[in-house]
Amino acid sequence: MSASPSSSTGHGTGAGTGPGTGAGAPPHLVADCSRCAGLCCVALPFARSADFAVDKPAGVPCTNLRDDFRCGVHDRLRETGWVGCTVFDCAGAGQHVVQDLYGGRDWRSHPELADEMFAVFAVVRQLHEMLWHLDEAARRAPSSLVAEVSDATARTVALTSAPPDALRALDVAAHRSTVGPVLRRVSAVVRSVAAVRSRAPRGSRRAARDYSSADLIGAPLRGADLRGVDLCGAYLLGADLRDARLDEADLLGADLRGADVRGADLAGALYVTTMQVAAARGDARTTLPSRVPRPGSWGAAGPVPLPAPRRR
Repeated sequence: MSASPSSSTGHGTGAGTGPGTGAGAPPHLVADCSRCAGLCCVALPFARSADFAVDKPAGVPCTNLRDDFRCGVHDRLRETGWVGCTVFDCAGAGQHVVQDLYGGRDWRSHPELADEMFAVFAVVRQLHEMLWHLDEAARRAPSSLVAEVSDATARTVALTSAPPDALRALDVAAHRSTVGPVLRRVSAVVRSVAAVRSRAPRGSRRAARDYSSADLIGAPLRGADLRGVDLCGAYLLGADLRDARLDEADLLGADLRGADVRGADLAGALYVTTMQVAAARGDARTTLPSRVPRPGSWGAAGPVPLPAPRRR
């Protein structure tokens, strides 16, 4: 999941996998694989499936990773069975670990640092994901919640610069449990305003307001009015969301793998990530938040392969 020789920004599949970054994305939360060392191609495990061509345990370099940390099949990842690589995004964690925490050192030149670096990357990636959401929360929070969002952001930023030993020992779940409620409080306010503002005309498909953690796998939601709906943690695998309206809908942690979002309006949706969008199937009519890049795969023929659903 490393960069092509000419890439400078993009997904963890390799910088430059997609069409470029969204205009509003914070630079430090955008993957720049040219400044990384193929960390996602080594540190993370994957299993042979519709997403990956082979099994690979954590800590073992992908067979496609070259000596220069570039990907040998970068220009044909989907065709050769590496769809998962085109979806993955580290939110800038890779270059932060290599450049900021390890001063440009890499695991090949310093094999004694390999295990530590891989463990730190796994932690920082989760922290950067939280920062991605907190950045949006800061933009959309009402004045009553600004200080709370700012505090959560400051605490998370401080953790990303902690020494490697401290990062390895960090209880990420515990920290996430303090960030999540802040994100949800901002969401509740934004969605409540949206509910008042959006009055559905007679005959429109107006959805219920709370679908958090709902099983909507394969759900027929074409043209549905989902403005202000709580879809946090919802299972939307393979759902038909064509032409649906999702302004101010909360998509925090929602599973959009294989979802059909052609023509859907996601521009005002809350907490949308690059990985969620890359795992869905969209087209030129799909509108996205300014921070999120339009996947290059949306111009390719055929849908994103749908993995077997994982239920809780």
